[in-house]
Amino acid sequence: MILSLYYDPIYTDGIDPRAHFPRDRYRLLAERLCVDRGIELKSPRLVEKAELLTAHDQAYVEQFLEGSLPADVIRRIGLRPWTPAIIERTLRITGGSLDALEDALISGISGNMAGGTHHAYRSFGSGYCIFNDIAVCAYAALEKPDINRVLVLDLDVHQGDGTASIFAEHSSVFTCSIHAESNFPFRKEQSGLDIHLADETSDQDYLDCLDRTLAKIRPQDYDLILYQAGVDPLAEDALGTLLSLIHI
Repeated sequence: MILSLYYDPIYTDGIDPRAHFPRDRYRLLAERLCVDRGIELKSPRLVEKAELLTAHDQAYVEQFLEGSLPADVIRRIGLRPWTPAIIERTLRITGGSLDALEDALISGISGNMAGGTHHAYRSFGSGYCIFNDIAVCAYAALEKPDINRVLVLDLDVHQGDGTASIFAEHSSVFTCSIHAESNFPFRKEQSGLDIHLADETSDQDYLDCLDRTLAKIRPQDYDLILYQAGVDPLAEDALGTLLSLIHI
């Protein structure tokens, strides 16, 4: 089986080198993965405006596309200073997640090497997240005749607050977030299920918690799982507070 992953150099190059963000991780990971014969790197398409509007307010989408977002909105997102490529980067990230969704519906699994932008709300961005690709994918999936229930499993060290907010009243999408209680966002939203972990949670305690959580939410009862595979629970991550996960 060949695992398809979506990647474009703009994932790294679309962020200014001066931005407080580890932009090189996309390029470095792609370089390592390209030697794996079981992985195929694919180029992501640009998401269409109509697809963004399923999860985001029109005024916000249009301001971003026109480059006219207010300074305070940009400040809340971060990634400053913005480069001219930030628009294409954002559109390819969300398009890549939609591409991965289509592949997963055929082969069973696929992924996007960026995305997971779970801090983006319906009408504004936050925490390095401009558009919520998870939400866009969930809405796209629910248009399929055989997709009735979607599980969002978010294992980033930060709560998926934007995703939780977008689907707060949506009965077909269940959001589950396992995250560090003391970390950003400091004002949490209410997911379908939130697991708040203490600082310095160990490997085994984390995995035991994950096992209990999976038994509780029963992933097998859903037609699709959107998995946010955040790497920042690792001890080496400057923005994490947990001890570590499994080192690969």
